[in-house]
Amino acid sequence: MSRYRRVLIKLSGGAVAGDNDFGFDPDRLEHIANEVLSVVNMGVQVALVIGGGNIFRGNMGENWGIARAEADNIGTLATVINSLMLRGALNSKTDTQVRVMTAIPVSSVAEPYIRLKAMNHLDKGYIVIFAGGNGQPFVTTDYPSVQRAIEVECDSILVAKQGTDGVYDGDPKYHKHARKFDTLHYNDVLQHDLRVMDQSAFILARDYQIPIHVFNFNEPGSMQKIVSGSNIGTFISENSELRYSNP
Repeated sequence: MSRYRRVLIKLSGGAVAGDNDFGFDPDRLEHIANEVLSVVNMGVQVALVIGGGNIFRGNMGENWGIARAEADNIGTLATVINSLMLRGALNSKTDTQVRVMTAIPVSSVAEPYIRLKAMNHLDKGYIVIFAGGNGQPFVTTDYPSVQRAIEVECDSILVAKQGTDGVYDGDPKYHKHARKFDTLHYNDVLQHDLRVMDQSAFILARDYQIPIHVFNFNEPGSMQKIVSGSNIGTFISENSELRYSNP
C-alpha cells in the first residue's frame, strides 16, 4: 500500500553521468529506470524532472563569455536531451507509456507541456517527464520541478541525491561530526540556511505545503521504501519538526 498516489521525482543531470562529470553512464541509466519502474509497479503515478548538468553547466558559460540568458537556454536544451535519454531507457524496460512534455517547442521529439494533458497522462498510469524547465532563463530545474508538482497535483516531491542520504547540519564530506536531520519543518530549512534546493523553489514548496523527501538515490529500493511509508533520508513538511536522526 502506497502512502502517495502521485509523486514527482527530481533528478540531477549527474544522476545519469555516474562517476563521470559529463555524458551518460549506461549502468546509471539502468539503475534509474529500475528504480522508477519499481515505484510505478506499486501503482504510484510518477512524473520526473531531470537537470542538464552532465551536458552543460552555468559556470561553463561564464568561463566562455556566454551571456547568462543564452547559457540558460543551452542548459534548458540539455534537460530535453536527458529527458529523451531517460525515456529511451524506460521504454527499453516497460510497455508503460512514457511521455516527454516540454516547456519549449520541440514538437518532432516531444509533446508541448499542457497541464490538463499531463494530468490526463498521469491518470492513465503513463510516466511523464517534464523537460525544458519552465521555458525561461535565470532559474534552475529546481523551480520548475516544484512548479510542475504543484500544477499536476503531486502528493510529494522526491529529491534524489547522489552520495548523501539526506539533509545535514554541515557538509559531511568536510565535517565529520555533521548530523543528519530525520525531519524538518520548511521554516527550519530557511532559518538554518540548509541546502535542499534553490531557495525560490523551496519557498514555493513551502507556500503550497508540498512534502519533500531528500534521500540517497544510489541506494537501491530507496523510493520504494519512501512511498511505502518508511522514514529514510530527510522528510520536510508543514507538520514536521526539527529532529535529528539517531547517531
